[in-house]
Amino acid sequence: MATFRPKYITFDCYGTLINFQMAEAARDLYGNQLDEARMQKFIRNFAAYRLDEIMGAWKPYAEVVHNAVERSCKANGVDFREEDAKTVYERVPTWGPHADVPAGLAKVAKEIPLVILSNAMNSQIMSNVEKLGAPFHAVYTAEQAQAYKPRFRAFEYMLDMLGCGPEDILHCSSSFRYDLMSAHDLGIKNKVWVNRGHEPATPYYGYTEIADISGLPGVVGL
Repeated sequence: MATFRPKYITFDCYGTLINFQMAEAARDLYGNQLDEARMQKFIRNFAAYRLDEIMGAWKPYAEVVHNAVERSCKANGVDFREEDAKTVYERVPTWGPHADVPAGLAKVAKEIPLVILSNAMNSQIMSNVEKLGAPFHAVYTAEQAQAYKPRFRAFEYMLDMLGCGPEDILHCSSSFRYDLMSAHDLGIKNKVWVNRGHEPATPYYGYTEIADISGLPGVVGL
């Protein structure tokens, strides 16, 4: 892949570029009610319910978060408060990038157009993108696509908007379940897994592994 120069490098945003802090938000809200073992279970449930909530028809991300918090509370015997779910949702635009992101992106952006495909609302995403420290050719959201990743429709929307095919892009993500599995199934052969420790390595899906975005320029020969 070192010699492959894509038309676009496409990215997942939250978790891959932005320091995704849903677990920290849950801990801030419920850590005083749960011991560590139960807190870990709550965090696992919260992640699983967020994924489950996005698998059907598109709905606003505020509803995704609300429902996932409510279901996690029910599963763990915690009283649910609507204001807690609102607090979690409103934190999203305040999150900034992982420390390795701005310099790595800036180096690549000089040579290859960068694109984001994010499970975000239009009203959330630009506050986060502005913190990334590099110019983006395009930023596409689940709201625009009317579908969340890992649904194929989100990726197809991005490819249609870019006017290119799966063979023309390099897709970069820290998540197999949200991004790289679907990218594989759609014929996106050139993929980068940023190993943020979210998920175990899954070599079947065919990718180049990097520890962080500082390794990305080397993947495309920069």
